[in-house]
Parts: sequence; C-alpha cells; structure tokens
Amino acid sequence: MESMTPNPASTNIHAGLDTTPPKPASDTIVPPYWQRHVRNNSSLNTGDSRRSAIQLEDHTEEDSEQSKALWARSARIDDYVIVRGTPPGIGAYVVWNCLVDTLDGGSITLRKRYSEFLTLRKNLARTFPKSEGAMPPLPPKSIISNFKPKFLEKRREGLSYFLNCILLNPEFSGSPVLKEFLFS
Repeated sequence: MESMTPNPASTNIHAGLDTTPPKPASDTIVPPYWQRHVRNNSSLNTGDSRRSAIQLEDHTEEDSEQSKALWARSARIDDYVIVRGTPPGIGAYVVWNCLVDTLDGGSITLRKRYSEFLTLRKNLARTFPKSEGAMPPLPPKSIISNFKPKFLEKRREGLSYFLNCILLNPEFSGSPVLKEFLFS
C-alpha cells in the first residue's frame, strides 16, 4: 500500500488530518462517457451544414395491419350540456358533445357522460394491460366544482385529448371495447 505525504496547504491544522483527495493511480479505468467521441468521415455530412428537416410521411394508403385499424382523423369535444335533475340540484349531470372526423370524410356525433369515459379507460386497460401507459389519464373528478365553467372547460380539454389519443392509436382504434363506447 502506498503512503501518502500530506500537502502542507491542505492539512487540517486543528485535527492534524490531510483533507486532500487522493490522486488516482495511473492504471485507473476511464469510463467510456468521459472519453472524447470521434466521428468517422462516413457519418459526417460534408455538403450542407444545415440539419435536415423532419419529414412527415402519410401511410394512410398502405395496406398494413396498423393502417387498416386507423379510421379516425381527429376527435374533439366542442361543448357540453348540464342536464338538471328533478328536484333542482339533485341528479344533475353533464353530457359532452363529441365529434369524431373519419378518414373517409364523414363524422360521428357522440353524447357521452364522464362516467362512460371512465368505463372506456377501465375496459381498455383490462383488454390491453401492457399498453396502459399509452392511455393518458382522464381529468380528475371534483365534488365541489362539478358544474363550474372553469372546471368544465379543463375537463373538456382533458377528455378531448384522451379521446384523440385513443382513436388515433392503431392498437385501440379497432378494438371492440372502443366500438362499444362509440356505438352504444
């Protein structure tokens, strides 16, 4: 074992201890991420110094299994209706007016309650347990703010995002679970 000589500038005078960190041995292994990365000439673009732009590709005309499952272009929730219960204040609920635009130019109009979105998410998670991470969470519930416009607007945005993510995912878009939600 090597003995270390204290550096007078780094010796703790009060305790008589050396606080200088030990120098690494000459045969120390250097982690690969510390080493300088060298590119070979084949990976360098010698012509244009600008990076290439992102290219979007339209695969809707392809006959792959994934593209066959896709049938929706977009979904949105434009507004909602508060259905009042009788007597007033008891049994009220919100119905969301959803519009799904299809790839063939048509559209589907849906009227759904929040509880139906909850059921859809639960059934999709049960049917596709390994893909639950691809499903965004639904907006939270609230007992107090249920009918306040600000709360309803945030919920509308969250439900619209959820519906788009589900409809535009080829794994979910062709599933019987989603079809049951859309056509019931």
